Amino acid sequence: MYGDWKIGVVIPAKDEEKHLKNVLETLPEYVDHVVVVDDGSKDKTAEIAVNHNLVQLNGEGVGAAIDAGHQKLLEIIDDKFISVVVAGDGQMDPDDMESVISPITESRAHHVKGERLDRGTKMPLIRQIGTLILGFLTTLACGQRIADPQCGYTATNSEVLKHWKWEKSWKGYGYPNFWLMKLATKGWKIQHVPVRAIYSGQKSGLKIISFLPKVSIMLLIGLHARIISNTVSNPSFFIIFVWATYVLAWIYNPVLLVLTHIFDRLHVNSITRDLND
Repeated sequence: MYGDWKIGVVIPAKDEEKHLKNVLETLPEYVDHVVVVDDGSKDKTAEIAVNHNLVQLNGEGVGAAIDAGHQKLLEIIDDKFISVVVAGDGQMDPDDMESVISPITESRAHHVKGERLDRGTKMPLIRQIGTLILGFLTTLACGQRIADPQCGYTATNSEVLKHWKWEKSWKGYGYPNFWLMKLATKGWKIQHVPVRAIYSGQKSGLKIISFLPKVSIMLLIGLHARIISNTVSNPSFFIIFVWATYVLAWIYNPVLLVLTHIFDRLHVNSITRDLND
């Protein structure tokens, strides 16, 4: 327990026998439940996790694994809780977990996302460029500043999970971007906190050449889908100006899209849910 909140940890893992044991052993003492989601590992990942809540999938993708972990926590915890996602590869510092959950326990956010402030010095150049592009597109898609969309160290209020449409979720590596976009659509409050990335020989399965175009298209489609959805089901005064400047930008001058984004940010801020609800 952390205050009056139960803490559940979701650990997506695939072929992580080298790192998973240390990840499990270094989790903070206030963690109440741990769910390890083995997504088709060929090594001893499942054996290492045998003393914890273990969910086994067959290579469905990191997004599907995290979703399965969240849903398992909903099954086993009756009280309010926070679901924290911690990667099975050991890249996330357990000492940062208190900072990640605090905005929720202090009623400042519904969903908290880590932001790797040291990522620029540790990532290969091609991934730095990809992160910048996806940060820009995710900012547009969410109507709010998103600097490090690919960081998977997150904490989510169980109230969000109870309302989530699992059947329409994203299954692959664009999962964090998809979640942020849907959270913004529904008016959940998002906050970012600095975290430290630990790199000790882990290899990413992400292939930037195929990943970047796929997720970029998803975000651009999602941006328009969010605006249309909010116009119908969650409109605000500012949505009128979002549409007006958007249409004028296509007719007269694309520079007006800057105003569109500004009005969109005002709109997203205006529909953000009360944290005391």
